[in-house]
Parts: sequence; C-alpha cells; structure tokens
Amino acid sequence: MTEQKVRWGILGPGGIAASFAADLPLVPGAELAAVGSRNQQTADAFAERFGFARAHGSYADLAADPDVDVIYIATPHAFHDEAALLCIEAGKSVLVEKPITLDLASAAQLVAAARDKGVFLMEAMWMRLNPAIRKIAELVEDGTIGWVSAIHADFGLQGPFDAEHRLRDPKLGGGALLDLGVYPINLVHLILGAPASVQAWAHLTPERVDENTGILLGYEPGAVAALTCSINGQSRNNATITGTEGRIELPEGFFVPRSFVLRRAGHDPETFDFDFPGSGYQFEAAEVQRCLLAGELESPLMPHATTLEVMTLLDTIREEIGVVY
Repeated sequence: MTEQKVRWGILGPGGIAASFAADLPLVPGAELAAVGSRNQQTADAFAERFGFARAHGSYADLAADPDVDVIYIATPHAFHDEAALLCIEAGKSVLVEKPITLDLASAAQLVAAARDKGVFLMEAMWMRLNPAIRKIAELVEDGTIGWVSAIHADFGLQGPFDAEHRLRDPKLGGGALLDLGVYPINLVHLILGAPASVQAWAHLTPERVDENTGILLGYEPGAVAALTCSINGQSRNNATITGTEGRIELPEGFFVPRSFVLRRAGHDPETFDFDFPGSGYQFEAAEVQRCLLAGELESPLMPHATTLEVMTLLDTIREEIGVVY
C-alpha cells in the first residue's frame, strides 16, 4: 500500500458490487485495482465497465494479487465467510457486505482469523457511516432530545417474490431479517446498544424463511424499540427516534438518508440536509481507507464488537421465529 493510495479489489461483481464500484472514485486515494469473479468473462466486463486495472477469473487469483490492499466481499451473504477467509488467509484486508455472515459463530470465526492474521476487517453496514446517521448519533449523545424512550423503524419490499428468488431460499440466507431487518436493528443498536429483552414473531414462507417479521426490543431502564421488516409489502421505510425532550424523524429510505427532521417542544422543526453525490457507499470506503492508512485493524465506527453484538441479536430473533439456514 502506498502512502496515499489504497488499492481496492472487488470479489463478486454483482449488483451491490456495481453500486459500490460506482462510488469508489468519489473517495480520494481510492485506486480501482482488480476485480475477481468465478467467470473470467464476467470479471472482464465488470473491470471494463468501471475501470478496474485487472480482472481475475477466480476468487483465489484476486486474493493472491500482490497489488491489492483491501477486498470488498460482495457475494450473496451465504458465501461471505468462505470468501472473506480466503482473502484474510492471503493477508488481505477485507470489507464484507452486510450481514457479515449468516450467524454469530461464523462471524466470530472471521473476527478471530483477521486478528490472528493482523489484517483489517469491517462489516459493510453503510448506514452507520452515513453523515446524516453520524449527526443523529451526535445529537442523541449530546442529549438534544433527552433520554431516548422509543425507536420505531420499518423496512418492507413489495412482493410477491417467486419461490426461486434468493429472498426465499434458506440456503442463501433468504427472508426479510438478514436483508432488510438488519437496518432497523443496526439503527437501534447504534442509539441504544444491546437490548435486555427480545421478542419476535414472523410469518414464514413455504421454504421456511421469514416474509413478515415484527421485533420488540426492551432496554433498561425502560426504552423500547418496535421494528418490522417484510418481503411481502412496501412499507413506509422510515424511522423515528423519540426522546423525553423531542424526536428525530428519518424519511423514507432511512437506511441511506440525505436529511432528517429534529422536533423539540417550544422550537420550530429543524431540517438537517446532507447533499452528497453518488449512492452513499463512499463513506464506508473512506472509513476503511482512513483505518488502513492509520494502521488500525478495525473501525471505531463499526467495530468487531458491534458486528458480533448485532449477529447475536439476529441469531436470537431467528431462534424465536423458527428460521434455520
């Protein structure tokens, strides 16, 4: 790794990888070094489309590329752990698309492997690196809305999805929870941390993945979070953080917000705007680069402990609703 440049590789050139690659040039010092696919033709096409210097026809070849510093893992999440371990064993730093794995055990294995190898590892929960979300966390920390008593958030996609779709395939970690529910859960975790109580209910598809899920989290000394996620209906996809002295309202698309409204008794509503180019993936990439150039092995904004706490919560919810991958 050069002093100022960070050389990026992308493993798994699918849809999410395309969005990430399109935002990478917005990050100062980001070099589009290489892409790896299971198919050389696919890798070549992706490299040409986004301007990557090299294209590899296997994940192993990408992991072995000496001119790559960090690899973004963008495969379906059922294959994250295998791909990330391959890169970690090759001495590469990794940014792994959310959810980092399917369960806590495999997530803990990745963390242990990265620490043992002395390489950087971060889960790509882009929402937590979004500037609007960072500002909200700052306002809450400063007591702007008082003691946080309740959080409401939902994320639903319009269905129905065919039985063959990945969102209904348990082998691919299908269902609403891991694809969509991770956003409301991460928002709550950012503000309130790990809950004292977890209750969940879900309606399952014939394949036994959740298509409509409700989650109620309880916190000491009395805060609550009510969350929903679904793949059978377009919900409002917004969020509200309520405190004893005001509330923060996140609009539709709360997981990648460009604005929010602060409402407090006795004050006019305040709108905070964050106009940025691209789709918002550049903020997590910039944080990875900052960490790498500073010699840090994990990000203080998305540390390993946060990933493991959220995965613990996801495992608990899955057990309650009866989903097994």
